Amino acid sequence: MDLKIGKATPKDKKYVEKLEALFTDLPERNDIFDSLQKAKFDVSGLTTEQMLRKDQKTIFRQGIKVAISAIYMDLEAFLQRSGLLADLHAFCQAHSYDALVAMTIFFNAHNEPVRQLAVFCPHAALRTTICGALEQSHSPALKLTPAPSTHPNLQAYLQGNTQVSRKKLLPLLQEALSAYFDSMTIPSGHPEAAREQVDKESDRAGTSLIPGLSQDEEEPPLPPTPMNSLVDECPLDQGLPKLSAEAIFEKCSQISLSQSTAAFLSKK
Repeated sequence: MDLKIGKATPKDKKYVEKLEALFTDLPERNDIFDSLQKAKFDVSGLTTEQMLRKDQKTIFRQGIKVAISAIYMDLEAFLQRSGLLADLHAFCQAHSYDALVAMTIFFNAHNEPVRQLAVFCPHAALRTTICGALEQSHSPALKLTPAPSTHPNLQAYLQGNTQVSRKKLLPLLQEALSAYFDSMTIPSGHPEAAREQVDKESDRAGTSLIPGLSQDEEEPPLPPTPMNSLVDECPLDQGLPKLSAEAIFEKCSQISLSQSTAAFLSKK
């Protein structure tokens, strides 16, 4: 609720005051905050994956999936964790993420917040686009300073503007993903190449989000046509094939993308 931090809104203030009026025996605000803050920043004993999942958001744009994790420790200490690179690869692969943005925060000896940022992405073009968008942003300005990193596929930064939280970073990342997708479109004059490039990108995105789906398969496995449940050897006896909501959403996105691309090319 500290105005200097720049996070509390008038709505926050209104409801905090309502809660305090309802529960008059609550401890002092500072005591509550200190207790919650201590629990929030306690990452002792957590694996790298658990730290990434402890406070994580996900954005999805045009078949590309990016995780944004808040890490409650110094970035330098985080990057020195044993087997970090393998853990980051495994995390992204297990959850079908194309990129991972880690936003670290801790408090220095003067109890001032310190923010740092790291972008991990095995795809060079996507990593360059995300880093470029963050470095060049003016609204808000993150005031990033590149930090040394010996890890391939990872770019680290010191974040000068500590008031830019993850909530303010999400729109920048969404714009970066849109810019990346636009950059994959071949210039006019090569409509067939453009169609092929977009199709390849859609296939790549689809296969990264639907485990077990190869590029030769156009559709994820669908349930068999229902039969009379009393008939012997009914295929449904074995249960329905796994079909997640995410897979359905991704397929709809691919269909919409292919239709809009076809319409764009036909106009040309």
